Amino acid sequence: MPLTHPLSNKELREFGIISKLLRQEINGTMAGDLLGMSVRQVRRLKKKVYQYGAAGLVHGSRGKKGNHGIADRERQIIVALLHKHYYDFGPTFASEKLRECHGIDHDPKTIRRIMITEHLWQPRRAKKEVHRSWRLRRAHRGELIQYDGSYEYWFEERANKCCLLLSVDDATGDIMRAEFTEHEGVFPTFIFWLNYLKKYGKPVSIYVDKFSTYKMTQELARDNHDLKTQFQRACETLHIELIFAHSPQAKGRVENKFHTLQDRLIKELRLAGISDKASANIFLNAIFIPKYNVQFGFSPRSNNDLHCPVTPPEEKQLVRIFSRHTERTVQNDFTISFNTTWYQLIKEQPVTVCKRDVITIEEHVDGTVHFSLRGKYLNAIPINKRPRKTNPRQWVIPGKRPG
Repeated sequence: MPLTHPLSNKELREFGIISKLLRQEINGTMAGDLLGMSVRQVRRLKKKVYQYGAAGLVHGSRGKKGNHGIADRERQIIVALLHKHYYDFGPTFASEKLRECHGIDHDPKTIRRIMITEHLWQPRRAKKEVHRSWRLRRAHRGELIQYDGSYEYWFEERANKCCLLLSVDDATGDIMRAEFTEHEGVFPTFIFWLNYLKKYGKPVSIYVDKFSTYKMTQELARDNHDLKTQFQRACETLHIELIFAHSPQAKGRVENKFHTLQDRLIKELRLAGISDKASANIFLNAIFIPKYNVQFGFSPRSNNDLHCPVTPPEEKQLVRIFSRHTERTVQNDFTISFNTTWYQLIKEQPVTVCKRDVITIEEHVDGTVHFSLRGKYLNAIPINKRPRKTNPRQWVIPGKRPG
């Protein structure tokens, strides 16, 4: 019997031991001990080698197509679809899309083998990881929300790079909210959390990194711990604890979500033909996130939800809380300078305004500017030019002669 397939290392070892048995250098019991087989199994191998030589150790099914193998026609269809639509998908995601969009249901491992053969997927090499301690997930929904932003070409070459803001519940792994914005600045963050609080209420804690939107990093702030960012001030007002991560790995659950979304979401947006942030935000919250959470979310250890409802007084103040606050001093002529514009405080005010009072300027997320003193909004009008002073006792209003 000719040898049609090369022997494996295991078969070469078996052939060597059975050959010694045939030459009567060892007996059947010793051969069984060396091969880890019973004497009965050794006898069968001895008979095969005696009749067919080394070829007798090769399994009869080697090189033959399995009974459960994919038919050639179906394999050709899968290969064509992979090359046309899913050439940069991972095996698991590609198998899901083949089942969902084309009715082809095969195990991801089967699709993986096809993709490797077609050079569409390269097995990843194991990385040498730095040792880190695992942290048990929080037990309750709303107990800890991990929040971050990721800049990426989410629409590939169809649009410019933009930022995806993302909040993930630590206990369930659910994506609570996601939103495409231009950047990870103060106002996009304010708008994000305004919408979050209106839908879910207040979480106990928010886990963020040390990006400048969330934490003061300047030398001055290190010396003065009372200095806070706008986001810190807003969270403190609402009694939401801010926790700062010392490394990206510390908030790995939201980082891992970004890694998954950079693979899956980009391709889902491509398949849906979406190329702008407005349409993408509708798709995210109406279609993608509910489906994603059903597939990848899991039950927390406790069924209690620790989100606290926003109280009616807080709800009235949300727009003021989530606004940029800046302080300015009232000048002797009751004018205020802000962003290269002068404002005149008129005579009628809800509270008494004195010279040198320090007022708070609130920049709301809708772009409007408001002046506040002791919790009341002041009445002010923009003026083209501040009145100029000609002598210590006289002010000249532009367009009028002094007299």
